[in-house]
Amino acid sequence: MKYVFLLLSGFCFAQQAQFVDFRTAHGDLVPDYANRSISGSAAYEFDVLKKPDTIRLDAHHMQFSDVKINGKPVKFKTSAKELKLFEGYKKGKNKLEFSYSAKPKQTLYFVTDGNDQQIWTQGQGKYTSHWFPSFDDVNEKVIFGLSVSYDKGYHVISNGVLQSKSNSASAEKWNYQMKRPMSSYLLMLAIGKFEKHELKAASGVPQHLYIEPEDTHKFEATYRYSKEIFDYLEREIQVAYPWEVYQQVPVRDFLYGGMENTTATLFTRDYVCDEIAFNDRNYVNVNGHELAHQWFGDLVTAKTGKHHWLQEGFATYYALLAEREVFGDDYFHYKLYDMAINLQQASKTDTIPILNEKASSLSFYQKGAWALHILRENVGPDVFRQAVKTYLEKHQFKNVETDDFLDEITKLSKFDVKAYKKRWLESAKFEVEEAIGLLRKSEFMKQFFETAEMGDKAFADTKSAFENLMKSEAYFPIKEQIVYLAGNVAYADKAELIDLAMKTDQPDVRQAVARTTKKIPVEFKSQYETLLDDKSYITQEIALNALCRDFQENRHKYLDKMDGRIGMNDKNIRLLWLALALSSRDYRLEKKAAYYDELLAYAQAGEEASVRQNAIEKLLFLDKGDQNILPLLINATVHHKWQFSKFGRDRIREKLKLPNHRKFFEDLIPKLPENEKTQLQRLLDEK
Repeated sequence: MKYVFLLLSGFCFAQQAQFVDFRTAHGDLVPDYANRSISGSAAYEFDVLKKPDTIRLDAHHMQFSDVKINGKPVKFKTSAKELKLFEGYKKGKNKLEFSYSAKPKQTLYFVTDGNDQQIWTQGQGKYTSHWFPSFDDVNEKVIFGLSVSYDKGYHVISNGVLQSKSNSASAEKWNYQMKRPMSSYLLMLAIGKFEKHELKAASGVPQHLYIEPEDTHKFEATYRYSKEIFDYLEREIQVAYPWEVYQQVPVRDFLYGGMENTTATLFTRDYVCDEIAFNDRNYVNVNGHELAHQWFGDLVTAKTGKHHWLQEGFATYYALLAEREVFGDDYFHYKLYDMAINLQQASKTDTIPILNEKASSLSFYQKGAWALHILRENVGPDVFRQAVKTYLEKHQFKNVETDDFLDEITKLSKFDVKAYKKRWLESAKFEVEEAIGLLRKSEFMKQFFETAEMGDKAFADTKSAFENLMKSEAYFPIKEQIVYLAGNVAYADKAELIDLAMKTDQPDVRQAVARTTKKIPVEFKSQYETLLDDKSYITQEIALNALCRDFQENRHKYLDKMDGRIGMNDKNIRLLWLALALSSRDYRLEKKAAYYDELLAYAQAGEEASVRQNAIEKLLFLDKGDQNILPLLINATVHHKWQFSKFGRDRIREKLKLPNHRKFFEDLIPKLPENEKTQLQRLLDEK
């Protein structure tokens, strides 16, 4: 029924667009953190082309008052999903004004780290109407402006240029304005305590890069290559960045990697990194992806979900092109290979083609990127660039279908676009042989495949070749692959190879050694200990755990060395350290209680979900029966981040299989908030 409703809803708005054209919108908003609500007023300017029976705005669970059209009060109706207007408008220009309030169940999120507040939106697809009366139909594009009042000391970010700020006794009003139209799902709001840094692109476009004050020392590593990426995409796309400013804001507990709101990308704080964490998880690819969306998705928007690859496939591919600009051709081809492996493995069950609204994210993103790479390689980069340029300029600020793009290729090339479309866009099959054949044109990839084939031979027959490659200037994935190919070989037989791998000083190669060493040989101990200081927090975590496991007699030494290190944003080093310190019976006995309290505190509401989940897993490892953990699991089930909520549900299901745990959960129900009570009861009722 949900699917049917979406079709009917789309049909209604498609009909409405024939009668009414909404031009501009301005909201004057007041978010209320304490009540998790938002209220304010809004004004829309619209043209009536042909007088309709009813004009609709999407508005989920909102209360309206002071509804006026052309300055006069009008009657209106509301449902759980819409504001309906049926009088007061005339043919030609009209103005709609109203006040409203809402307590959104989704899309507008209120987050705290225990001290400072954050509020941010995520309107992916069609959900902005949960916090601002707007249009779920992506084909209705409007010029938006938002004025937002919030407590002093906080920074407010929205779409467009900050026109002005004004002060009252306790609040500041931030006035933002767009100049060009966009779909409602790209409307955004972010409020928090941020520092703003400014860059200017070669074309003069200002970039505003935000960071939390406590993360200032991570600014350079987090936003590394931002200017290079921006300048490259403008050169490669050959269409100037279509907006007046570009802003990027990391927020806590964001639902995805990033979101391409027009002029203002939000991204997860997980990508905020220091010099070491840059090697583990950096923002470069997402940076390029969300910026590319400013053209592909924001400037031109797919008419329906069937053509969603025009947004995600293009953004994924142009992000790779941008990464090639900063990391080189070998990196580019290796990432394409990685995507090809993902697509080949998924093809057994992923049987929906790209040109289908039910296609998987893997298809829209990675297969879409591969489809564009195949096209670019066949028609040539110059033809591809010209086709993209014409496509964007012809359809700017409008909505498109796949043929709108392919038609531009047809005009410039004799390439068989129909056959290409059938093979890459309308077929569920991933053309792996065509993809690998293209990759083999790269000397690096050719060598990579040849090295992989050596894995079928006895190690004694390949040892010399492996060692020579490890000594060479070969790109790191070849050396990393060699370590994995030798993973099950006895250490005594591969000691020289491992020594060469450790001397590469390449984080990925050394991490491969850490991962493949199941038990650390005594003769390798001192060299393995150097991994504790690698330029990778993941490698440090693996090494600390392995050394404490295999050399119990030196456990205190390792714990003393690593005390105080935090690691990535999920605090991977510190949480492992606390678990190891607590599980070491004779280590700092006088501090055991404090260490337990610290670990338990990291599992509480107020910490980011990644930290909480990591802490809960460590607590469960230490004591599966620790009853302090059970309420935390229940609380996890109501978290807005679905990954953490799922983690909580799955762990409770496991607990309910154990003796006595069901009764403990049942006894907790009367003490729980209503939302937690509902979630727990559902789990208890499962068969």
